[in-house]
Amino acid sequence: MGVVNLARIDERLIHGQVMLTLSGRDGVNSLFVVDDIVAKDKFMKSLYKSAGGRTGKKTVVMTLEKCKYYWDEFEFKEYSCILIAKTVDVIYELVKHGVPMKEINIGGIAQKGEEDIFVTKSVYLNREDALKLKELDEKYHVEDIYFQATPSAPRTNLKEVLAKFNL
Repeated sequence: MGVVNLARIDERLIHGQVMLTLSGRDGVNSLFVVDDIVAKDKFMKSLYKSAGGRTGKKTVVMTLEKCKYYWDEFEFKEYSCILIAKTVDVIYELVKHGVPMKEINIGGIAQKGEEDIFVTKSVYLNREDALKLKELDEKYHVEDIYFQATPSAPRTNLKEVLAKFNL
């Protein structure tokens, strides 16, 4: 059975030194990029697979539904992956579907609307996403949810961010 070594939410998906550093975590042998738009665009898919290949790890790009299927049918085989998505919603849907995740790192989310709140150096959240993260913590018992743009940056824990929403 495979495992999600780390789930990361970052709109940039695979990029630079961050992925090189994270892909060096103990046991990581693959990167799973879960994004419907990228997975359906041949050029973008090949671009991200190439970028992931620079880490020396197997890189798989798939839609949300294919990721759910891959878990249901194969439990991610022997892969110990960093699962990367652009949005809180994708990670939330996977955890609700039954994909176990112990650690979720939120690295970069841009402001989308006026209701979004600047919560850390590189992350804006709206109340809906904050509530989803709270649910992942309380109902689905994800052990560690934190905000950290780069591995060398300081961590901000979920409770600090939820306090900004009075949650």
